[in-house]
Amino acid sequence: MQKLTAIVPVFNEEQNLEDCLRGLTWAEEILVVDSFSRDGTLSIARRYTDRILQHEYVNSATQKNWTIPQARHDWVLIVDADERVTDALREEIQRVMRVEGGPPCDGYRIRRQTFFWGKPIRYCGWQHDRVLRLFNRHKGRYEEKEVHADVIIQGKTGDLESSLIHYTYRDFKQYFAKFQRYTDWGALELQKRGQRARWYHLLLHPAFRFLRMYVFQRGFLDGLHGLVLCLLAAFSVFTKYAKLWELNQKESS
Repeated sequence: MQKLTAIVPVFNEEQNLEDCLRGLTWAEEILVVDSFSRDGTLSIARRYTDRILQHEYVNSATQKNWTIPQARHDWVLIVDADERVTDALREEIQRVMRVEGGPPCDGYRIRRQTFFWGKPIRYCGWQHDRVLRLFNRHKGRYEEKEVHADVIIQGKTGDLESSLIHYTYRDFKQYFAKFQRYTDWGALELQKRGQRARWYHLLLHPAFRFLRMYVFQRGFLDGLHGLVLCLLAAFSVFTKYAKLWELNQKESS
């Protein structure tokens, strides 16, 4: 049987962390990596594990790549503080870990059910959300990207059927705190690729994002939550390219 390290990156997560860690007590090790929280995050973490590391946060991929080699076990499960491992997912992971000779794949994608303002989102494209979070740490590493980095597996990947629950965005205050960071990182990522902001990036890309999510991916079936989500997603695209335009202007001057 393979042993498992559950890795939980945190920063000021006192509202989320207890429920997250309570659902991970079955793992052989819980490793919390903290970005110097200023609330009660650490005191909560200490109730569940003595493996707490602190490391300055640059971006999500860098933080996780720094943490993964420090796990005590070969297999790792990455769980954010606002996510919950269901009983069904726990049982499925444990079955995979018990396979004689080791798991047949080097990494596994997990279906994610996301809640937005307390409501499960069943459309908007989120119904297809799968994240690669369970993998052999010697075979996987996050892409060196500012935002939305995926795990690259050197080997075979598979899919689990059970879901990871994701409680995203409790309110607008939390949303716009993340909004600022993610649009900053998105603009920087585009700048690194040599991208320049054009009029159609600012006008057409946000409109297409809304149309794709709300109409083609049937976000309208999620009611008012779906409408708000799709409008915010379109606005984030506009803001990312507006920030890229600002970076381009600074480069030119």
